Amino acid sequence: MATGQIFSRTTQALFYNYKQLPIQRMLDFDFLCGRETPSVAGIINPGSEGFQKLFFGQEEIAIPVHSTIEAACAAHPTADVFINFASFRSAAASSLSALKQPTIRVIAIIAEGVPESDTKQLIAYARANNKVVIGPATVGGIQAGAFKIGDTAGTIDNIIQCKLYRPGSVGFVSKSGGMSNEMYNTIARVTDGIYEGIAIGGDVFPGSTLSDHILRFNNIPQIKMMVVLGELGGRDEYSLVEAMKQGKVTKPVVAWVSGTCATLFKSEVQFGHAGAKSGGELESAQAKNQALRDAGAIVPTSYEALEDAINETFGKLVEAGKITPVKEVKPPQIPEDLNSAIKSGKVRAPTHIISTISDDRGEEPSYAGIPMSSIVEQGYGVGDVISLLWFKRSLPRYCTHFIEICIMLCADHGPCVSGAHNTIVTARAGKDLVSCLVSGLLTIGPRFGGAVDDAARYFKDAYDRNLTPYEFVESMKKKGIRVPGIGHRIKRGDNRDKRVELLQRFARTHFPSVKYMEYAVQVETYTLSKANNLVLNVDGAIGSLFLDLLAGSGMFSKQEIDEIVEIGYLNGLFVLARSIGLIGHTFDQKRLKQPLYRHPWEDVLYTK
Repeated sequence: MATGQIFSRTTQALFYNYKQLPIQRMLDFDFLCGRETPSVAGIINPGSEGFQKLFFGQEEIAIPVHSTIEAACAAHPTADVFINFASFRSAAASSLSALKQPTIRVIAIIAEGVPESDTKQLIAYARANNKVVIGPATVGGIQAGAFKIGDTAGTIDNIIQCKLYRPGSVGFVSKSGGMSNEMYNTIARVTDGIYEGIAIGGDVFPGSTLSDHILRFNNIPQIKMMVVLGELGGRDEYSLVEAMKQGKVTKPVVAWVSGTCATLFKSEVQFGHAGAKSGGELESAQAKNQALRDAGAIVPTSYEALEDAINETFGKLVEAGKITPVKEVKPPQIPEDLNSAIKSGKVRAPTHIISTISDDRGEEPSYAGIPMSSIVEQGYGVGDVISLLWFKRSLPRYCTHFIEICIMLCADHGPCVSGAHNTIVTARAGKDLVSCLVSGLLTIGPRFGGAVDDAARYFKDAYDRNLTPYEFVESMKKKGIRVPGIGHRIKRGDNRDKRVELLQRFARTHFPSVKYMEYAVQVETYTLSKANNLVLNVDGAIGSLFLDLLAGSGMFSKQEIDEIVEIGYLNGLFVLARSIGLIGHTFDQKRLKQPLYRHPWEDVLYTK
C-alpha cells in the first residue's frame, strides 16, 4: 500500500445508498474548507435515477442519482472514492463491484458485521489491484481542509473546534471512529491540528491496517509527526512495530493501545469492537504498548498522559525548526438550515399553505380535530367524514344521513349522460383510471350536474326576497335564464323523478324545517302550469334541501350559508357522488374488454 496522499482538495466521491445527513455534512465541510467543487459527484441508489437537492453553502445544488455503480462510474470518471453506506448484508457485494471499476481507487465501508470471509476477499482483491479499503465498521477518514468521508469528525461545530477546516502537521490513525473524534480535539489543543486522520474500523479483519497508513503518512511531506491509537486484540500493532524496527518509519510516532484495564477482569473481556478481544498475552494492551515503546514509539504511561506526550513531541519539532505552526484562518459561516433555525427560534418564516380541516403531524391524522381512531371507533360514516372535512364540524346524524342519500342517488344515471359517455369512450381508448374519471368529470358544469349550486343560489335569493313563484319565474324569463333545478328531458308532472320523492320524504320526516324545499315545490306547481316537463328535478331537490339542512340545523350563520352556496359546496357533492359511477363505468368497460369506440356515420348529420 505505502505510497502517500490518497485525498486532496479536488477529490470527489460516489456515495452508495443515499443518506441525506452524511452527504450534507460532506458538502458543508467542503464549503467550510473553501472548495470550489462539491466532494460528492454522484449518488448511487439501486433502482432509482434522477437528482437529489442538497446545499453547497448558500447555493442549492442537484446531485445526480444513478441506479447502478457502473452507470455512476461512467458518468463521473474523475470520482475515485467510493463511500459505501450499504447494510452489512449487501456491503460486500457492492464494495467488490466498486473495486472492479477502473476509476475507483479508495473505498470506505461503513457497515459493521460484514462477514469475515467476504472482507478477506475484498482485502485480497484490493491489494492485488493496488487499491485502498477503509473499514468495514468505520466512520471513514478526513484530510483537513480538503475532503472527508460521511460523518467523520461529526458536527460542523466539532470540526471547527478541532480546526479541521485547514491542514495541520499531524497524521492520525485509529481503529475507533468515536475515539477519532476525541483525538482530533486533543491533537488540536496541543498542536497545529491534523493533516490526515483515518479510522480503519473495529472489525477483526480491517481492509487496511494501522501500519499501512503510518507508512503512507511517512511519505507525505506535510505530515511531521504521527499519532496512533490502537486497542487490545489482534496483532495489527505488531506490523507497525516491525516497520519501525526496520527503519521504515522516520518521523516521530506517539502511540497508545487502549484496553489496559482488561487485566482487572478475571475472565476474557470483549470490548465494543469485534476485534477488541484479547486472545492471549501478545494481544494485550500492555504487551503492545511495550513493544511499540521498544521499537522507538513515544508511549505514555496512560491514556490520560497521551495529550502531554503529543504536546511535548510537537513542541520539540517546533523548536528544531521542523514544524512552522500553521497560521490560523477564520472559516466561513455555514448557513443554518431553515428547519433547525425555526426549531431553535432564531428565525420566523412564513408558511406557504394554510389548512384548517386536517392535521397529519401527530401520531395519527385527524379530521377537524377528531383523531382517525375516534372516527372509526365511534362508527362515523362517509357523511360524517364529509361534514368534518367540508364543514369543519360534526353535523347531526339526520344531516350526514341526508348527505349519504344524496351520494347514493347521484352516483350514476346510466351510460348515456355526457359524463358517463365520455368516461366510457376514454376507457375504450385504453386510458388509465384517472384519465377516464377526469374525462367524465370535465363535462360537469352548467348543463350537466352543475345546476345544484345554481338552483340553491336562485331559490335562496328568491325566497329571502319574498318573491312569489310567479315573480321569480317571470323575472328569470325576462333575464333569459332558465330556472335551475326545474325541467327534465324524460320526467313529467304525471311521472315524477323517484329520487326527488325519496329526498322530499326523508326531509319532511327528519328536517326541523323545509321552507326552501316547499318554496321549490310551489315554483314547480307554477312551472307545470306552463309545460308538463318543467318538474322539480334532482338538482333542484338537493339544492333546496341543502339550504334547509344548513338553515335548520342551527349550526351555520347566515354569512356561512351564503359562503357555502357561493363557493360551490353543493356541486362538490355531485362531483363526489358521480365519481363513484364514472369509476364503475371505467371498470365495466375494461372488464368487458370493449374495443376503441367510433361513432357511427349514420348518427352524424354531414352538411355544408
